[in-house]
Amino acid sequence: MAVKMRIKGAGDIERALAALPRGTAKGVMRRAMKKSLKPAAQMAEAASPFAIAVTAKLTARQAREARGDRGRSKVVLYVGPVEPDGGDAPHAHLYEFGTGPRVQSSTRRATGSMPARPFLRPAWDASQAMMLATLKREVWAEIEKSLERARRKAARA
Repeated sequence: MAVKMRIKGAGDIERALAALPRGTAKGVMRRAMKKSLKPAAQMAEAASPFAIAVTAKLTARQAREARGDRGRSKVVLYVGPVEPDGGDAPHAHLYEFGTGPRVQSSTRRATGSMPARPFLRPAWDASQAMMLATLKREVWAEIEKSLERARRKAARA
């Protein structure tokens, strides 16, 4: 599931980010997004048997499918299940969405079905409003920290 978020009415934030160098602005957004997505990840992790991570890393197949998400000035983070060792959890979608009746083609043995046990979507829906408020607050805090670092750096030079 991919959800794109755009904060409207945050022109002041956009102007402040545009005033920063692109690399700094992307770092500001990445740190703020990680902090704002953390509650949704924790809520999903509490409801699932999987560890949930906030990351920019994808498997090769996922990266091909998400190729349009990338850009020079875009910051993209993903929230999703991972194995305890940090690898992808290829069977997590079966747990989230369930399966229909399954029959092995070679032996005709029925392996049953699995009911849906959603954990990621309910966590996302429950924390979306809080996430936007946190994102706005954290972006401003990160911008201020970056400007202060730039001022200290300029004073040393």
